[in-house]
Amino acid sequence: MSNRAIREQIPWSAEQAVFCEQIQGDDYGTPWHFHPEIEFALVRKSGGYRVVGDDVTNLQAGDLVLIGSDLPHVFYHDKDTGAADALIIQFNANFAGDSLVRHPDFRPIQRLFDRATRGLKIVGALRGETAQQLEMVPSLGPLRRIAKLLEVLDNLASAKGLVPLCAPGYVAPIDLQDQDRVGRVMQFIHAQIRSTINRREVAEVAALSEGAFSRFFRKCTGRTLPMYLNEIRLGIAARLLQETDLRVSEVASECGFTNLSNFNRRFYTCKQMTPMAFRRKSAGSQRVV
Repeated sequence: MSNRAIREQIPWSAEQAVFCEQIQGDDYGTPWHFHPEIEFALVRKSGGYRVVGDDVTNLQAGDLVLIGSDLPHVFYHDKDTGAADALIIQFNANFAGDSLVRHPDFRPIQRLFDRATRGLKIVGALRGETAQQLEMVPSLGPLRRIAKLLEVLDNLASAKGLVPLCAPGYVAPIDLQDQDRVGRVMQFIHAQIRSTINRREVAEVAALSEGAFSRFFRKCTGRTLPMYLNEIRLGIAARLLQETDLRVSEVASECGFTNLSNFNRRFYTCKQMTPMAFRRKSAGSQRVV
């Protein structure tokens, strides 16, 4: 049994050491996948969530991560939040040339690449500074792209404000014999996340027995299917509580919870406050003083 992400082929051209893609539209255009290239993903605007290895996190404007080589990931956008807007920058580990990569001065950046195999979220003041620098990259010529990227990486290599995404023991599942199973499962879950989803349905999508699917899914995500679904749904609920005037019962229903008491209990366990308290706190934090 295997649980491989789809290996993405980056559309390099001969003159590109650094590949840039502007994402604007209803989705990010890729399933759960991996590639040997290292990647910066900067979210300018997006609702939804990202999965990087065994980490699941809600997306919001400003989210910035560095994804290491062959680390499976996918970004899912909620269309009801408007169009997604993101910048993706990808490059090989030796993008600056073999001579420079082998030089002792490059070792801090190489250690950064090693840390990025767990995924790194860039936070605090460092996030804003790095995002500003990365925004310049697409408009630069080939050599200046390399120079700017080296500047960014050199700064990150010695900076605080980098938070690992995956658990320390996470091992990327990239079995070459089953390249689309996880992608099918993730896509099905994303499409049905606001409806009732049971293990039998998802196991059928994966073409596995229910027992085999449960083992497969936990190995891949570090979670049981119910844990994974609740984590995503509670993230959607938090956004709806912040951005809409829906009643709590309506929010619960929108997120696929059929029992209000169950929703309230799980929300409290996750956020350490009731949905209404979360809404009041969010409204207070957004108030202009």
